[in-house]
Amino acid sequence: MGRMSRRAFALAALSTLATAPVATPAEDAAVPAPGAAAGAGRSGTAELRGVWIATVVNRDWPSRPGLTASAQRKELIAHLDRAVRNRLNTVILQVRPTADALWPSPYEPWSEYLTGTQGRHPGWDPLGTAVAEAHARGLELHAWCNPYRIANHTDPGRLAASHPAREHPDWVVPYGGRLYYNPGLPEVRAFVQQAMLDAVARYPVDAVHFDDYFYPYPVAGQTFDDDEAYDRHGGAFTSRAAWRRDNIDRLVRETAAGIRRVRPGTRFGISPFGVWRNASTDARGSDTQAGVQTYDDLHADTRAWVRNHWIDYIVPQLYWHIGYSAADYARLVAWWAEVAQGTKTLLYIGEALYRAGAAGQPAAWQDPVELSRHLTLAARYPQVRGHVFFAAKDLADDRIGAMARVVADHYRGPATPPW
Repeated sequence: MGRMSRRAFALAALSTLATAPVATPAEDAAVPAPGAAAGAGRSGTAELRGVWIATVVNRDWPSRPGLTASAQRKELIAHLDRAVRNRLNTVILQVRPTADALWPSPYEPWSEYLTGTQGRHPGWDPLGTAVAEAHARGLELHAWCNPYRIANHTDPGRLAASHPAREHPDWVVPYGGRLYYNPGLPEVRAFVQQAMLDAVARYPVDAVHFDDYFYPYPVAGQTFDDDEAYDRHGGAFTSRAAWRRDNIDRLVRETAAGIRRVRPGTRFGISPFGVWRNASTDARGSDTQAGVQTYDDLHADTRAWVRNHWIDYIVPQLYWHIGYSAADYARLVAWWAEVAQGTKTLLYIGEALYRAGAAGQPAAWQDPVELSRHLTLAARYPQVRGHVFFAAKDLADDRIGAMARVVADHYRGPATPPW
């Protein structure tokens, strides 16, 4: 047989996906002041320094829909150059925000956040350009996908005529003013993997990245209607909650296997909400009083994913300040470090740069040193191998100089991701 190009091999592997078998916010706590020792904590050589670039509702980029291709590209390049100036080494770009695409996908329509009209070609290839330009700057590019969110509204008629959610209305569940794909349907799970892995097949992305949306966050007084799917597929489970967790576990395991099959060496990471379970619910949980627990409310067993090495890295979103009584950053870093200890899953911490200096945030977040204190504290734990900042717009604004302080205290030299 003649030699196949790497892309041809990847696309061929992708075609087997659908039939492949399952492989399954108080006072600051006392912490050391940031300074020279903190800056040397990782020797400046092997840590992930990342930033999320969110495209949903044009949060970070593009600044608004309908910009010309050249203007969109210019804005994107500015984000990449800013990452380099801040001595970061990774950008996590949201390329599938709402069951759509920032590349010429054969499965899903072009994102409305590019042109203002879902399905309209933007006149360029944003993901392909992002990968090439990131790599040219020594940055990793992680392709951030949201698996199940379809739309931030409940009107299927507003979707592109060719949208899979219109072709398969039985896949769709309206909930909390949004549309979601039903995670309990095997055909949905297969489709979303196929759609996401198309990007892996086409481009040398360094990783695929999921955020914190699996089953949707609870909305008081509303029920996620998956009765029919549960009746068809949940018979082997002791409860609907156990069945739902299994659905998400399968998505995680199958996606990991699909990535390995389509482009070996590409990694898989997830950035969940920062609390798995409160200790009052489960003795193995964290010393927190969080109103949301991923295991119970999002049906995402994030602890198991780490302990079983189903994913290459995890970035819990620890978006609270040090000393916050309900979810103390310091306590959560310690908890996640213990979870990751002895595993092959790399632990990075998701940091709330967006809160620094923002109106309405607690006093701790008005202190430009708070974020730097986070990195100083986390440096106590060898399991913490880096940090990711939310998000790119806030990196650009840096309202009170919190990120500048992080760079001065901790990022004085270059670093490479610890793979």
